[in-house]
Amino acid sequence: MKVLLTGATGYIGSAVTEHLIAAGHQVVALTRSAEPQPGRGWHAQVVGDTADPASLEGAVTPDIEAVIHLAPPSGDAEVDTAAIKALATPLRGTGHPFVYTSGVWVLGATGEEQEVGERAPVNPIDIVGYRPRIEQRVLAESAEGVRAVVVRPAIVYGRGGGIPAILVDRARTQGTPEYYGEEGVRWPTVHVDDLAELFVAAVERAEPGTLWHGVGEPAVPVRDLARAAGRAAGVPADPHVVPVEKAAEVFGALFADALALDQSVSGAAARTALGWKPGRPGAVAEIGAGSY
Repeated sequence: MKVLLTGATGYIGSAVTEHLIAAGHQVVALTRSAEPQPGRGWHAQVVGDTADPASLEGAVTPDIEAVIHLAPPSGDAEVDTAAIKALATPLRGTGHPFVYTSGVWVLGATGEEQEVGERAPVNPIDIVGYRPRIEQRVLAESAEGVRAVVVRPAIVYGRGGGIPAILVDRARTQGTPEYYGEEGVRWPTVHVDDLAELFVAAVERAEPGTLWHGVGEPAVPVRDLARAAGRAAGVPADPHVVPVEKAAEVFGALFADALALDQSVSGAAARTALGWKPGRPGAVAEIGAGSY
């Protein structure tokens, strides 16, 4: 397929680009500038900005057979809704896939009883407060003849990037590993290359109106991640927990709440239905002795 990819230059988008190409697809990258970026492997570039929906007119040309929307949200529900409309409307009646990227933070704190799946009710924390409405707006495109799909990634790691890189940087600059909120906080995690393979599976095989959790490990103790971050930073000390109020002084209240969010989330459905097989090293191993 010829796939229009937003967020193609980003952390996740770079990995998705590589895996789409490896699977035989052509990537058309939506970029804010027409300046060429050689070495990316893109088939073509088209200029547009998802924070400026008017600029997206004409981005989805008749030869585009799929859209993967990886660009980060603008922070404005109306702008994000307009961007989805601009990208999805040209696909109506074609049966072509439109894959939207959300995230597991829309579930809120999940409790300790069991891993939660895609049918769990949403309870978004403030930083993603309007995201469930965007998910529903995307899935509604299924009634218009679009193969609309939502993917909710967990905390993404690998290739030295993602939120875990913050733990490594803080350990290095503070001289001690740290994590945030309560001692028992857990993060669901996914390696960026495993996640990229899920996006390929979703664009190739997911049914219209479906939602998938991109989760490799359902509930990794963040204390263990912080200890691994300390090893990566050359600070082999026991991690200490930072109260969320103190973390807010560094990261801002909204992001501090996200870092302190305790979750246990299942990614089993995508394994069963889409044949997804995440197999990269776990987050603790990768952070402690891998790319960080």
